Parts: sequence; structure tokens; C-alpha cells
Amino acid sequence: MIFSRRALSVAALLGGAFSVGCKSDSATAPVAPNPILGFNVAVKSSASVQYTFTTVSGDVSYDVQRAEGAAGAFATDTIINAPSTATAVSVTRGGLKVATTYRFRVITTKGGLQSIPSSEQSVITLPIGNAAADITGDIVANRTLFADTVYTLKGFIHVANGATLTVLPGTKIQGDFNTVGSSLWILRGAKLNAIGTAELPIVFTSSRVAGQRQPGDWGGLLMIGNAIDNRSGNVTIEGSGVDGTTVASGKNYFVTYNGGTVATDNSGTLQYVRVEFAGYATLIDQEFNSFTFAAIGSGTRVSYVEALAGLDDSYEFFGGGFDMDHAVAYETADDMYDMSEGWSGRMQFLIGYNSVQLAPRTGAGFYSVDIEGIENDGCNGTGCDLGFNTAPFTIPLVANYTLIGCGDVACSGTGGGYGMMLRRGTGGYYVNGVLARWPRAGISMRDSLTFVRAGFTAVPDMNTSDLVVRNNYFAETPLVFQAPGAATAAQQNSFDLIGNNLTLGTATTASLFVLLPATGVPPTSVASFDFSPATGSPIATGGMATFTGKILAKAGTVVTPTAYMGAIAPGGTKWYQGWTSYARN
Repeated sequence: MIFSRRALSVAALLGGAFSVGCKSDSATAPVAPNPILGFNVAVKSSASVQYTFTTVSGDVSYDVQRAEGAAGAFATDTIINAPSTATAVSVTRGGLKVATTYRFRVITTKGGLQSIPSSEQSVITLPIGNAAADITGDIVANRTLFADTVYTLKGFIHVANGATLTVLPGTKIQGDFNTVGSSLWILRGAKLNAIGTAELPIVFTSSRVAGQRQPGDWGGLLMIGNAIDNRSGNVTIEGSGVDGTTVASGKNYFVTYNGGTVATDNSGTLQYVRVEFAGYATLIDQEFNSFTFAAIGSGTRVSYVEALAGLDDSYEFFGGGFDMDHAVAYETADDMYDMSEGWSGRMQFLIGYNSVQLAPRTGAGFYSVDIEGIENDGCNGTGCDLGFNTAPFTIPLVANYTLIGCGDVACSGTGGGYGMMLRRGTGGYYVNGVLARWPRAGISMRDSLTFVRAGFTAVPDMNTSDLVVRNNYFAETPLVFQAPGAATAAQQNSFDLIGNNLTLGTATTASLFVLLPATGVPPTSVASFDFSPATGSPIATGGMATFTGKILAKAGTVVTPTAYMGAIAPGGTKWYQGWTSYARN
């Protein structure tokens, strides 16, 4: 009996223990959360959607997942941490493909466990340009432009101080043909963030249809910053002020650009942006360009930009200085790249191509037709207190450029036809370039004060000189330097060809590259160009492969030396393909 009682007691104890243990496990076992309810996805634009739902108290996080297409696999799109109390959540998700089906779902996490997926939401992003909107007044608060809408600028539209204009990839903005000079102005203190992609570039163009477009159909893009310029007094943007001094929304009032003091000023970011068929001039030497950068500071970034068929210059810089790379200028009426008034920026990988003298629309005003690759000046005009010797000097670094003229004096205008015009006390470092089909000369050095920047020597010392032109190749041009005219020091002491690695080649321009139309043969599209060096091309070598002295200091880590000359490396990426355009109308 004693044994039996002991056995029963042990059994009872064990049974109790097991009973307590089972009750404890049942009470504390975690339970998977329920899937979120009320999940909804709405299309916002051609590249964005907005998903909304209400959180549940106690949830830890929500894994919003996305799949492309009707059968694509899901992957995490966004992780949203759950707030402590139930809250309505609304998230806009950009960076999507145009006119594409997407499926979304949500998985909830709680207590270390995950729910089954919520119900799926399927949407199709909008196509580009399915809607239209006019912009008729100045932009005084932050605004975003979307790719599903084509916007038409009707008037002189200014983005005011303190406002940021954001333009999403693939957006098309038209300048109204019927409002002569319609243009977009980014004023001091304002920003333009126009960041496209190679697949979806942002395009500023004429409001007329392809086949009817002409240079000067609209005004262009003008950006004004608060960086340093070398002119004193009150200097206004060329072409501004037709409507007087009163600041009125949408009108062409005077805009001052000089007098800034902030070298690092930031006016925004441009990337994969095209400006087409622009340009407008109220008077002689009062012209809008495709791109006008006035006193823009180094906080600004410009990459992968194109100017097509614009009046006056493709790109003009007045003072300031920022980094610009991968730029294209196809068919310009005047200069491809024009820098003055203390411009101190760094530029690498530039393409310029001209084959015709442009015929503008009626009413576009006065415009220049002296086609040049680079036209750089020091200080010129009112407010140059020491004339051409007014500081700060124009001292840019320009590297790896392929600049091709139209090959005909008649096409180049009465004063054009030079690959590089250096005058009025300018300086700068110009290396690893190709200058071809310039019918008058590769370089025109116009005055003695420009030669001062070079240190009064035929082979400038890169440790001391502020003007250096080295490692450039010239093709189909009669001579490297303009013949001496009025016996100026600069012209009589032109740089030495050998000491500066300047090569006056005998090869035809077309033979230098993989594909290039012959002189007088009009291109038909971007497929007409392949600016890569051809097999055995002399420009595949001969570049300044190591920077020293002032060039090294100026370049920093932004501009890199190359063993080749021109804008494209042998066998390298054809960076201008896929997002640029070529058209005559």
C-alpha cells in the first residue's frame, strides 16, 4: 500500500506538472497577425502611385511588396514601421515605368511572425502626355510637373525666390509658339530640379508639331544664381525688360544677375534634359539662348544635357562656376559653348556638331550667326572697371570635347568659323579636345591681355599660367591659329604646336570617328553619329593622361585626365545615345 500511495502521489505530481505546462504554452504562444484590411493603390502619374491603408495597434511593421506585370514575382517595395496607435498611412512611390502594370500587396509583421499577404491591388501607370496644362503665371511656391501631362509655357514664367520647381522624368514642357519669347526663368533663390533618365529624358521644346518646328519657336531656359560675376553696377539678363521694370507675373521684366557673393550657391540639378528649337532676341546682343546660366554657383549640378537647333548660343555662362559634364550641342546659330565674366566652372565630355546655318521662325528677333565651338571672354561692356583685366578672370577647365563645324565659311557667318575664340582677357585650361571642320582656324586668340594669362610665352608653364591649350587635334581646318592681324602680342606669339601637343592633322574629319556624315551631307537622326574614335584613329591616343600644376589643382577629383582626345573613349560608352535627339524641324 505504501508503494501504491507513493506511485499515485508521483503520478499526481507529474500529472499536475504536465497540466500546468500545457496551460502555460497555450496561454503564451504567439499568434500570426491578421493581414491588413483596406489596402488601396491609386495611380498618381506616369511614374508614380500612392498606396493607403490604416495601421493596427500592436503591429510592428508592414512590408509593402510590388510585382511588375500580371505574373511578375513580388519583392519588397517599402518597409513601413507601424506607429503605436492606429493611423492612416499614405505613401507616394515614384520611379515606376510608364504605362506599365504593377501589382501591390502588404505583409504585416507582429510578435516575430508575419501575416499572409493582403489582397492584391493592380494598377497601370499613365502614359506620357495624356493630359495637358498651361502655365501662364510665375511659380511662387514649390511645384512638381508630371510626365503624364504636357505643359505649355505661355509667357515669361519665373520661378520665384524660395520656390523649387521639380520636373519628373519623361516630362515634356512646351514653349508657346504664339506667345513670342515664352521661356522659363529660375530666379535667384529658386531651384530647378529636373532629373530625367536616359530612358525618360525631360524635354523642353516647341509647341509646334514635329516637321513644323523652327529655331526661335520659344525663348529657352534661363537660370539666375547668386554666385560671383566680374561686372559692377546693375547688369540685367540679355533680352529681359521688354515689359518694363514692374515685376508682373508672366511678363518680361528686368532681371539682374550680377553682384552675387555666394560662390557655392545652389540653383538645383539638371540631368538628362533637352532644350530644343529655342532662342529669342529683343535687340542685337540681347539674346536668349537654349541654356542661359547667369551667376550660377558650384552647388548646382548639370549632367547629360542637350541643346538642339537653338538661336544664338547652345550654352552661355555669365560668371559663376559649377561642374557640367556630358553635354551636347547639335546645330546652333552662334556658339556652342560661350563663357564670360569670370566663369570658373569645370566641364568634361562635350559634343558640338554643326552642318547648316539655321533659319529661324518669323518674329524671333535679332540673332547672331557666327558659328564657333567655344567663345570665351573676360569682362566686356559696362561695369568692367578695369576693362579686359577685370577680376575675377574667366578661367574654366574644359576637357574632352569634340567640336565639329559646318566646314564652310559661308555657313559659319562673317565672324565665325573658329573652333575656339579666346579673347578679351580670358584664361582657362583647354585639354584633350578635337576641333574639326572650322574653315577659318582652329583657334583665334584676339588680344594681348588674353596672352597675358598664358604668361607671355609660346609654351605656358602649367604651374603658373592661367591660359593653357594642350593636347588638341585639329582636322580639316587651314591652320591652328588665326593669322596675325594687327600685330598684337597674342597673335604674333601663338602657342607652339609641338610644345603644347597641338596636332594639325591631315586626316579627314569623318575618318576620325566610327560614323560621321561628310561635309554638306545633312544628318537624318542621332543614328547618323558615332563619335567613338575609329580603329587606328589618331585621336585614340595623344591625350594628356596626367594632370599637373594648375590643371591638377583645378580638376580635383571631378575632371579626369585621359589618354585619348575627344568626348568618347575608344571602345567606351556612347553616353550620348538613347536620350538625345536630332531633327531639323
